[in-house]
Amino acid sequence: MPPEPSATYLSLSAASELLGVHSTTLRRWADTGAVPVYITPGGHRRFARADIEALAARRPIPGQTIATTWARKALATTRSELAHGHTRLYWVNDLPDDDRAAWRRTGYKLMGVVLRSINSPDEDEILLAEARMIGADYARYALHLGLSLTAALEAALYFRDSLVEAAMDMPAESHIRPEASARLLRRISRIANEVQLVVAASYQAMINVQSPVNDQTLIDP
Repeated sequence: MPPEPSATYLSLSAASELLGVHSTTLRRWADTGAVPVYITPGGHRRFARADIEALAARRPIPGQTIATTWARKALATTRSELAHGHTRLYWVNDLPDDDRAAWRRTGYKLMGVVLRSINSPDEDEILLAEARMIGADYARYALHLGLSLTAALEAALYFRDSLVEAAMDMPAESHIRPEASARLLRRISRIANEVQLVVAASYQAMINVQSPVNDQTLIDP
């Protein structure tokens, strides 16, 4: 776009600093049309201060930053709840440290797969395969600890709920568009659904190949 004679323009680095984002992030937003930009005859990007200040006031979250903000929020919330015992998975707090850490790592893997699914939708089949592996991990840990299928599914549901709640809070906190939030929720649901289906299937399959186990020996929290 041509510059307005009366407007004050900022360089890429100055505009990035005003927004509080990396210059490569602002460059990508400008190149995709998310942020108005003027290209000088020498090929340099210039941004109207008024546009940047308006953007900073709205704090919109384009592109991959949506996923990053969501992941940071979901991870902080989940870590806080697990660290302080503020979770409906009360039985997790009674586990030995190593076993409790294994549950947490599996939940964080789930967050990572969802995050990659948001940023790389063309890798769906690869990510769904990783989601199935996570489901199998939940089932394996549950059997190892003598827990029921209900407990394994409860653990998967707990992390799913944390991811969904973080996504639902984002529009109010970050002023993202409802349609962007809806896409995020659909991604979470697709991955989480795959995990839960495999938890149930893997748990039953492992039971079938093990020595006969009396169902009453499994702990149902």
